[in-house]
Amino acid sequence: MAIDLLYFSWVREAIGTGSETLDPPEGLARVADLIDWLATRSEGHARALADRGRLRAAVDQIFVGLDSPLGRPREVAIFPPVTGG
Repeated sequence: MAIDLLYFSWVREAIGTGSETLDPPEGLARVADLIDWLATRSEGHARALADRGRLRAAVDQIFVGLDSPLGRPREVAIFPPVTGG
């Protein structure tokens, strides 16, 4: 199951790309499991995804918590907390 991953702000800068399409292993049940797997892909991924408290996610353009079920998404976005202004 290929997933389009989108990265924003300093997450994008640390990883070195704003997007990638990956086929994660079966059995990733939660968004946090996907993030754990992504963190193993490179030093940049590990650095960007190390502090889960500084991350937010959207699955198929719906904001979700990191403990939310992953399901079979087409797109997952990972970004820092958003502030208004």
